[in-house]
Parts: sequence; C-alpha cells; structure tokens
Amino acid sequence: MRRVPSIPDQARHPALPGHMVVCGDDALAERLAAELRELYRMRVTVVVPSLPGAADTGNGTEGRARAAALLARMQAVVNRAADSEATRGVRVLQAPLLDEETLAEAGIARADALALVHDDDETNIRAALAARRLNPRLRLVIRLYDRKLGQHLADLLDQAAVVGSPGLDPAALDTSTTVLSDADTAAPALVATAVAGTSKVVQADGLLLRAVERTPPGRGEVADPGLCTLALLSSTANDPAGTEGSDASGQDGPLLLPDDRTVAAAVGRGTVVLETVTHDGPERVPSRGLPLGSLFSRRLRWSLAGLVLSVLGLAVATWLTTGDHPLHAVYLTLLDLFAIGDPALGDPIARQVLQLLSGLTGLLLLPVLLAAVLEVLGTFRTASALRRPPRGLSGHVVLLGLGKVGTRVLARLCELGIPVVCVEEDPEARGIPLARRLHVPTVLGDVTQEGVLEAAKIHRAHALLAVTSGDTTNLEAALYARSVEPGLRVSLRLYDDAFATAVYRTLRAAHPRALTRSRSVSTLAAPAFAGAMMGRRILGAIPVERRVLVFAALDVAGHPQLEGRTVAESFRPGAWRVLAIDSTDPDERLPDLAASPSVDGSEHIGGLLWDLHPGYVLRPQDRVVLAATRQGLAELLATHPRTRPRAT
Repeated sequence: MRRVPSIPDQARHPALPGHMVVCGDDALAERLAAELRELYRMRVTVVVPSLPGAADTGNGTEGRARAAALLARMQAVVNRAADSEATRGVRVLQAPLLDEETLAEAGIARADALALVHDDDETNIRAALAARRLNPRLRLVIRLYDRKLGQHLADLLDQAAVVGSPGLDPAALDTSTTVLSDADTAAPALVATAVAGTSKVVQADGLLLRAVERTPPGRGEVADPGLCTLALLSSTANDPAGTEGSDASGQDGPLLLPDDRTVAAAVGRGTVVLETVTHDGPERVPSRGLPLGSLFSRRLRWSLAGLVLSVLGLAVATWLTTGDHPLHAVYLTLLDLFAIGDPALGDPIARQVLQLLSGLTGLLLLPVLLAAVLEVLGTFRTASALRRPPRGLSGHVVLLGLGKVGTRVLARLCELGIPVVCVEEDPEARGIPLARRLHVPTVLGDVTQEGVLEAAKIHRAHALLAVTSGDTTNLEAALYARSVEPGLRVSLRLYDDAFATAVYRTLRAAHPRALTRSRSVSTLAAPAFAGAMMGRRILGAIPVERRVLVFAALDVAGHPQLEGRTVAESFRPGAWRVLAIDSTDPDERLPDLAASPSVDGSEHIGGLLWDLHPGYVLRPQDRVVLAATRQGLAELLATHPRTRPRAT
C-alpha cells in the first residue's frame, strides 16, 4: 500500500452525487461498486469486459468464465432492483478493451475517481496511463501486488498530471494516485478473524482495532468500556425473537456514537466497544541469527552432558583415591580418557579400575564427538532452509498457503508476534523466502494428504487460517482439521462471497460450539478500495447491525468543528467522536495511517495517543483519528450528499 498524504480537493457537480468508475473482471469490482453505492451513495459506472475482451487479457478460458460470471451478477443485481435506492445510479458498461474510447464512454472526463481492479497488472497500468491523459485531476486507485512497482507507477502518474495540467499544485497532486493490493487490504481482517474471531477491524498506525459486541451487564456489574463505546445495540438485539435494527427503527434501533449519559441510561441494551486486537497465546520471538540450541539435537545434547558428568565423576574419584592435587587428578583422568597416559601397573587396584573406566568413557566419547561435528556442519549447511515445527509447540496459528494473500497474512502475524506454522505445497511459492528469512516453521506438502496437518501440530493449534487459492482445498482442510480438533477456530478464504456465506452457515450448524468464519478476499478488500476512492482520509468502516460507522484520519486545520475545541467539545453524539491524536511531528508522520506495516526490517513506533484527556485543545497542526457516521463525515469533509431519509 502506498503511503501518501491527504487528498486534494476535487471539483464536484453540485446537482449530482459524486461519480465513480470501477473497471474490473472479478468479484472485487462487484463488491467495490456495491460499497460505493450503498455506503457512500455515489453514482457508479462499472466497466466489465465482454467475452472477446476476456480472451485478450491473456487469462484464457478462466478469464472468459470469470468475466461472464461477473457480468451476469451485475446485470442480475441491476435488473432485479432497478428502481431501488441501493441500485439507482449504477451503470454497467461492457467493453472488449479497456482503452481511451471505453474510458471516455464511461465518463472519465468528469468523474471524481477511477478504480482499476483487474487481476491483470498490465491491463490496470495501461488503463491508468490512458485515464490520466483524459483527466489529470482524476483520483486513481489501482490494484497492484508489487509495492515497489506501485510506488514508481504512482510517481509517474502524478508527474503526468502535473505535465497535463500545469495549474495543479504538485504538493497536493502527490495524493491523487493510490496503489493498493487486495492481499494487503484483506490481510488485517484475516489475521483478526484467526486471532480474535472477528473481521470487524480497522488498521491505524500499525495497530489493529476491533469492534466487539458486549452483552448487557448483570445487576451490580460494570461493563468494560474498552477504548470507547461506539454504539448501543437495538433494544431487540438480545431477544431471540427480535430482529436487527435499521435506520427506520427509531429509538429501538442502534444508536451510533452515544454519549456517556445515554449509555448509562440504556439499561438492558448491549453495546459495541472499540478495543485492540491482542493474542492471548504465547508470543512469537523473532529469531536473531542461529540459536545455539539448534546446533545439536536433544539426544546428542543429553549424551554430551552424560559424558561430561562421567568425566567429572572419574576426576573426583581419582582425586579422592590418589590424594593428588585436584588439577593433577583431572589431568590424569584426561590422559586416561584419550589413552595417552602410562598404564597404571603396580598402582593400587582403585587407580587401575579408574583408568579402565576412563578408557571406556573415551571410547564412548569419540562417536559422540564425531556426531556433534557432523550435526554442526549439517546445521550450518541448512541454516537457510525452512524450519520444522518444534516439539511442544501449542497455541499457534496454522497458515495454509503462501501465495499473494498468504504472504501478506504471514507478515502481519509475525508483526503482531503471533506464533505461526505455515503449510505450503509448492516449494517455490511466493511466501517461502519470507518464511525462511523470518525463521517461521514451515511444512512442505499437500494439505489434503494425511499427516501434513498433523506435522503442523494442528491438534495443539489456536486457529487454522486457510488462504490457498483453491476453495475446495481450503474447505477440505477445514473439514479435516475439524475431525482432528472439533473445537479448533477455523477461518477460510473463499473466492465467492455467496459460497463463503453458505459454507459459514453449514459449518456453524455442524459445529455450533466452535468458531468458524468464511471470508471472501474481495469482500474484505472492497472497503479499503472504496475508502481510497473517497479519499485516503478513510481508514475503514465497521457495520453495526444495519448501520455503518466510518473511521477516518483528518488534519484538524480547516475544520471549525474541531480546531480550537477541546476533545469533549468536539464530540457530537450521533455524528462523530475523536478517538486518538497523532503525537508525532508533522514532518515525521506516516502519510497513510492505514498502510500495512513493513517486514523488511524497518521499524516504526506508533505515535497515536488513545487515552485522551477531555480538556485537551485540538490544535491546527494536530491529526486526529475519529469515528463518524456517513452524514457526520460528509459534514466534516464539507460535502453535500443528496437528501435521503435517515442517512447514517
């Protein structure tokens, strides 16, 4: 994920909501369009490839089938509810090629933002260059896995915008291109699902935050408020016969961002609180260099220890029987041990017996020393090889698959200090070098074969996280893991969101006491892509029943609702609430608080302060993280969404 500052102001059409264009060939395009339309109430044009175009992308039969499935789903959604509020303003455009003519027909010249989310990087890059020529002020969001390539591409496109429109401010224009990876954006939610059992997470400054539902406290009990209370659940949420509240539920529905007095008065209602994602198992300590214990096997270490104790015992016995100086007794014992001492002819019987025992110990010592030398040479020769899961390992996460998504998930797990064991069939997979560099235990083998999961210590694991590219492989591994350990926490990565929902319901019904989650990467990644299209102030969104809370990072300067006010005065119940302040110097801040942490050895010390004093006065140079409703965020950003009943 590219780290960049806040977005420039974009010209908007006063009579219409913002216009967003989404170009893609898989489920991410569908989910992104739904996110923009349903959450942000934007006009959306979705450009999908027609069947001849799918073949041109180089994806072959798989690409054509995926494009046909996407087109069918988009048309079904629009045709099924063409007059509804959720789908009005969604336009589906078919095109064999994503060229300048297609982009112009999609309305790029007057669009606010363009998302290029094709699975083919070359298609996205070519379309981005063409779109930048058509509209230098366009906000671009591009799907690329390679971070370095994305950084260079973003710089190139921003420079092209400066050349194409000389009146633009280069400092502000640096924010007009965002490069994201669906693997990067989905990784935090996948990690949180495996560790904490929920995907309702927001990443800020390398910290994972989750929204947790709390049941009403009993008589005499005090509920844990966490970092803050985000919402009151609907009054029927805890009633088995009740339903989730919506915007039309009135006072019985969920209340977003309530004040302390409202929370205290809402007796018997559950709450949603914000807390950090932590791992309650043993932390993974990164290995630095080659540990001494890995030079020798446990059996060899015990053999060496036994021989050393035997030599010391013989030296003490020699000292006691001969009456010599202790050092001389040790010297005689070593001579006898290596068979270079004089025979003890004519010496007392005790001395002769000790000499024979020393010689026998020396015979036993030679093969042990030879084995030690061979093990040391073998250890150094395989120091760069993959580690095996150590004996006695427990409370870890078993990660299946080290492809694009698995590599990012592995990096995030290691960043959080969570012990992990990887399972991968392909020894040349993308994430193998990372696992080797981080000294992560890895099992090479087909996860569907018997014995592979057992080698990963699945029976003592905390959770199973299956993120291979095959849905059937992930499902088969989950079912087998359930048979080994019925109470295991399982999280699956599945391509299709509808299939993920069906799998979740089936596994939950079959194992009601075990936590099971099925996740679609496109569903998890869509909010981050939508947030980037709206402006990189957006860190994420968390649903609360049928309403949504948006988390954003804003500079206080230019916002009269925040600037010069205390934290308590800036809080507007039901609209927004300041959660944290970035205490780092403005010149040293991370430009993008939602960026995934790096695992290349660089370290970043988070500067967000969460325990805020209510009397702290917000200064213009401050940057804050806040939770807001859609309407509240629109007011803070000085936008004017079209009028609609009870917008959140």
